Amino acid sequence: MRIGIYSRVFKPEHTPYVVELITQLFKKELSVSIYDDYYKVIKKHLPKKTISRFKTHVDVKNNIDLLITLGGDGTLLDTLHLVRDSEIPVAGINMGRLGFLADIHKEEIAELIDSIVQNTYTIENRTLICVESNKPVFGDINFGLNELTIHKTDSSSMIVVHVYLNGEFLNSFWADGLIVATPTGSTAYSLSCGGPIVFPTSGTFVITPVAPHNLNARPIIIADNTVLSFEVECRSNNFLCSIDSRSKNIDNSYQLAVRKANFSFKQLRMPESSYLKTLREKLSWGEDTRNS
Repeated sequence: MRIGIYSRVFKPEHTPYVVELITQLFKKELSVSIYDDYYKVIKKHLPKKTISRFKTHVDVKNNIDLLITLGGDGTLLDTLHLVRDSEIPVAGINMGRLGFLADIHKEEIAELIDSIVQNTYTIENRTLICVESNKPVFGDINFGLNELTIHKTDSSSMIVVHVYLNGEFLNSFWADGLIVATPTGSTAYSLSCGGPIVFPTSGTFVITPVAPHNLNARPIIIADNTVLSFEVECRSNNFLCSIDSRSKNIDNSYQLAVRKANFSFKQLRMPESSYLKTLREKLSWGEDTRNS
C-alpha cells in the first residue's frame, strides 16, 4: 500500500512522533510519500531511506492509496484540495488541540499502522457541500467538508440573506451572517452559533443564522438533496463567502447556490473509534465536577 503523509506545520516537539510514523511504515514495508513542503522541513529527522514526494492532487490520485495527516482539524480539512473526488481515505493524527476530525491520538501511531496493514479500520463517508455561482468564486475547489458561510464584512452593518429551498422561499435572515453546515460541520462554527449536532450519516444540512436580529429565527435542519439559493442585501454591497477556511470578498451581483457534492470525503476510523465516543471525549458530555 502507498501511504502519503501531509502536514503544514512542524514543531520540534513533533519530532518523535514523525520519526515513529515513518519508522513504523518502513518496518511494515509500506511505500511512503511526503508532501513536498513538509518534507523540506523534516528531512533531517528522517531515516536514510528512499522517500518520494508529492505536491498536487494529480500526484495524490496517481501515487497514493491512503493519506495520513499530522496536525489538527484544519490540517485534515486542507487535504480536500489534494484528495478531491479521488475518494482516497484520510486518517488524521491529532497533533493539535481539539482534534474532532483528526481524532487519532499521536500515541496511537503503532496501532494505526497495524490497523492499516491488517485492514481492520473502517471508512466513514462524509458529505461534502458544493457551491455554485454565476461568476467564479472558488474555482475548481468549490466544495467543503464543514460549511458554507455568508457573512458581513468586518466594517459593515448586518446583512439580509434571503434563502430559497429548491426555488421556494424559506425566510429572510437579518443577521451578521448565515451558515449552511454539513453533518460534519454541525460540530464546528454552526455549533458555536447555537446549531444542533447531527450525525454524519443523517443525510441533512443545517441552516444556522449568525447573531440574528430577528430573534425568532432559529436553526433548521433540511434534507441534503435540497438545492439552496440565496439573495444577499447589504449596505456596502460587499460580503464574505467562505467554504471551510477559504474566504472571498464578493458583491451582491453574485448569485450563489449550494447543493450536496456528488462525491464524498472518506475518513479512516480506528477499530475502537466511534462518533459517539468522539462526542463524549471532545465535548466533555456527561462530565460534572461534582463527580470528580
